[in-house]
Amino acid sequence: MTNLFAFIPLSVQTVVLLVMGNVFMTFAWYGHLKNLATAPWYVAALVSWGIALAEYLLQVPANRIGYLQAGFSVAQLKIMQEVITLVVFVPFAMFYLKEPLKLDYLWAGLCMVGAVYFIFRGS
Repeated sequence: MTNLFAFIPLSVQTVVLLVMGNVFMTFAWYGHLKNLATAPWYVAALVSWGIALAEYLLQVPANRIGYLQAGFSVAQLKIMQEVITLVVFVPFAMFYLKEPLKLDYLWAGLCMVGAVYFIFRGS
C-alpha cells in the first residue's frame, strides 16, 4: 500500500497527527466539565472514553511514524507531546471553558522551551 501523504515530510506528519490527537485528548479529559457537568460521572467517563479512542487512532500512528520512520527518540516524542498539550490546552481553557489567561501559562511554556532544548540538543 502506498502512503497517500508521502509528499509531506515524516516529521511534519508526526507533529500534525500529535496535534490532532491532542485536541481529542483535551476534549476527552476536560470537555465533559462543560458539556456533561450535570451528568453522572460514569456517563462522562464513557463519553470521554469514546472521544479518547479517536485520540489513540491518531496518537499511535503519530508515534510509530515519528519513532520508526522519522527518527525521533521516545524522549523527543514525549517532550513534543507535552509542548503540544500546552499549546492546545491554553486556548481550550480560555475560549472553550472560559478560564482566565494566567501568567503561569507563560512560565510553564518557558519551562517547556527548556525541556525541548535539553531533549533535542545533540540530535
